[in-house]
Amino acid sequence: MGAVHGSTLLVFAVIAIAALILLITRYKVYPFLVLIVVSLLLGLAVGMPMDQIVKSFETGNGNTLGHIAIVVGLGTMLGKMMAESGGAERIATTLIGWFGEKNIHWAMMFVAVIVGLPVFFEVGFVLLIPIAFNVAKRTGKSLLLVGMPMVAGLSVVHGLIPPHPAALLAVQAYHADIGRTIAYGLLVGIPTAIVAGPLFALLINRYIKLPETNPLAEQFISGSQSGNGGADPGAKRELPGFGVTLFTILLPVILMLIGSWADLVFAPKTLPNNLLHFIGTSDVALLIAVFVSFWTFGAQRGFNREQIQKFCGDCLAPIAGITLIVGAGGGFGRVLMDSGISHQIVGLAQSEQLSPLLLGWLVAAMIRLATGSATVAMTTACGIVAPIASASAATVKPELLVLATGSGSLIFSHVNDGGFWLIKEYFGMTVGQTFKTWSLCETIISLLGLGLTFALAAVL
Repeated sequence: MGAVHGSTLLVFAVIAIAALILLITRYKVYPFLVLIVVSLLLGLAVGMPMDQIVKSFETGNGNTLGHIAIVVGLGTMLGKMMAESGGAERIATTLIGWFGEKNIHWAMMFVAVIVGLPVFFEVGFVLLIPIAFNVAKRTGKSLLLVGMPMVAGLSVVHGLIPPHPAALLAVQAYHADIGRTIAYGLLVGIPTAIVAGPLFALLINRYIKLPETNPLAEQFISGSQSGNGGADPGAKRELPGFGVTLFTILLPVILMLIGSWADLVFAPKTLPNNLLHFIGTSDVALLIAVFVSFWTFGAQRGFNREQIQKFCGDCLAPIAGITLIVGAGGGFGRVLMDSGISHQIVGLAQSEQLSPLLLGWLVAAMIRLATGSATVAMTTACGIVAPIASASAATVKPELLVLATGSGSLIFSHVNDGGFWLIKEYFGMTVGQTFKTWSLCETIISLLGLGLTFALAAVL
C-alpha cells in the first residue's frame, strides 16, 4: 500500500486517467510510452515503494500479454489464412446474399453473437475483423456500419452469456444456475445488442467519417493481390466453400465449448476429461484451428508451404504495436490495483447500502473504469458482492446478479482497455472517434443491460 490513503488516492487516479487521455489525444504521444510513464508517475505520486512500482507494472503487463499476445497472434494468422484463401470473401458474399445489402449490419451482429460465445472479446474480434473488412468493401458501406454491430454482439456475450469465460466465473461465484443464466442472458442480451449494435451504428455512421485508406484492412481483403506470389490468378478466384470456411472459423469455438462440457461427458480428473479441458483452452483451440486452416485455406487452395509461411510472418508485423499497447494498459491497471486505488473504489460502493443488483453493477463498473478489463471487473466484483448479497435482507435471484455484474463490467471502455486500442487501430479511428463510437456503444450496453435486468427482476 502507498503512503497516500483514503479519497486522496481517488483524486490521483482521476488525474492520472485525465493525463493519459490528454497526452494521447491532444499531444499525440504514442500510447505505449504514455501508459508506461503515467503508470510510473502515479506509483511515485501515491507513495508506492519505488522497488515495487516497476515490478507492479511489469506484472500487469505480463499477465495481460500472457493471454492476449498468443490469442491475437494465432487469431490473426487464422484471419490472414481466411482472407488469402478467399474464405472471408465467401462468408461476406453469402451473408450479403441471405440478409441483403440493406440489412448487412444485422447479419454482422448475429455472426458475432454466435462466434463470440466461448471466446474472449479479443479472440472473437481478430477472428471476425477480416469478414467485416470484406463486407465493408463489397457493399461499399462504412466500416463503422458493418463493424459496430459486430463489436456490440461480441461485447454483449462477453459480459452476459455463459459459456463465455467471464460470465461463467460469475455463475460459479454467485452459485447461479447456468441454464437459467443463459436464458435470462439472451432475454437481456439480444435487445441490448440490437440497440447498441445495428441501431446505434445507423445513427453514429452519419456523424463520423473514417479515413479512406486503412492499412490494416489492406492485408485482410481477400486475396489481397499484394504480389505475394499466390497461386496463379485463375486458380485464385475459386473461393472455398461456405461450409468449410464456417467450420474452420468456428473450430476454436467448438473446441472451447467441448472443453467447457468436459465434466458432463467424463468424470473429472480422468484422462479424457483432462484432455478435453486441455484442447478447450483458447490457446490450444486456436492453435489447432490454425493448423487446420493450413489445410482447408492453404493446401486445398493451391498454396505451397513457403506461401503459407509467408502469410504467417507477414500478418504479425501490423499487430506488434497493438499488442504492446494492450500489455501496457494491463500494466497501468495493475498499478491502480497495487497502489490501493481499486480497493478504495470498492470501499466507496460498499458504504452506500445499495440493492444487491445495483451494487454488483456499480462495483463492476468502477473496477472496469479503473483497470480497463471487463474480465477483471467481473471476477473481482463477484468476489466482493457475493458475500454482501447473501448477507443482505433483499432476496435477489443469483442469475440476475450475474447479469447486473456483467453489465457493469462493460461500461465506458477507455484508454486502459485493450479492446479500446484494438478497435481504434483496426477501424483506423482517432482516439476521439473511438470515444464517440466504441466507448459510447459499451456504455449503452451497460446501462440498457442493467435496466433490462431490473425489469426482469420485477417480473420474476
